[in-house]
Amino acid sequence: MSDTSDTSDRTSSDPAPADDHDEPGAEHAADAAPRSSQQHDILIVTGMSGAGRSTVGKALEDLGWYVVDNLPTQMLAPLTELADRAGEKIPKIATVVDVRGGRFFTDPEQAVAQVRASASARVRVLFLEATDAVLVRRFEQVRRPHPLQEDGTLLDGIGRERARLAGLREASDVVIDTSDLNIHQLANTVTERFADDHFVGVQVTLMSFGFKYGLPADADMVADVRFIPNPYWVPELRAHTGLDAPVSEYVLAQPGARSFVERYAAVLEPVLAGYQRENKRHATIAIGCTGGKHRSVAVVAELANLLRGMPDVAVRVKNRDLGRE
Repeated sequence: MSDTSDTSDRTSSDPAPADDHDEPGAEHAADAAPRSSQQHDILIVTGMSGAGRSTVGKALEDLGWYVVDNLPTQMLAPLTELADRAGEKIPKIATVVDVRGGRFFTDPEQAVAQVRASASARVRVLFLEATDAVLVRRFEQVRRPHPLQEDGTLLDGIGRERARLAGLREASDVVIDTSDLNIHQLANTVTERFADDHFVGVQVTLMSFGFKYGLPADADMVADVRFIPNPYWVPELRAHTGLDAPVSEYVLAQPGARSFVERYAAVLEPVLAGYQRENKRHATIAIGCTGGKHRSVAVVAELANLLRGMPDVAVRVKNRDLGRE
């Protein structure tokens, strides 16, 4: 039986137009069982066309799940066997199963029951739904017919699909009503439900670079530290880099240098928290000096230490132009 609950105080947002490949958000409607990062998982994603299946698939991929889209129900058992053989190599597999499969979408309840009985992994079913009015609006916005519409109306197709999926909905572990939420709220709901305990909200790449080699094309934010005196002009420091203690100590001891790093980290904290709320999972922050050898490298190393203390933020450092001189 499905475990569902309604949240009457949820934030309402008019969903963006969506089809099966660009769907609006969903509502948190059921609690998934607590999961261990060591447990092997299979998640079957299904539900109404236009209710957010592809958005869920993309969100699961961001969480590290291996996602298979539009799988025929006859392939659920072989996929489960493959997952069992793969073991820890593929610890989390999600598959989207729905009426797009046409004649291959047969006996879904039986297929799910067989998988539950035979798999060594934990198997869960996530069912996405929305009201008829919302589904009609979404299909009209993208100007696509319903997969089961045939010669009838959109409501005819929606009605056929509801009837066809009734048993599968009843057998679901999690039911999410997507009527009121947008794609970002849906992705956040998926993150809340299916992320591992060690899941990182934002992966930050801190990149040092030299302005004389050009701005990084993939930077989300750029800061300029050429206001700091250049160690290049100190003979005993010229051959060293910002990774070496004498250069780092020199750079951070300059007027305004440490204050800049600390204040920039403080500015980034609400930005990165907002990225998480908006489901932006990656950010590249570039710090530049003249050649990308001394000042920017030292500042990036210090900034990385500060950002690593923020919740749900993982930091990697890339010194793009180090070694080019």
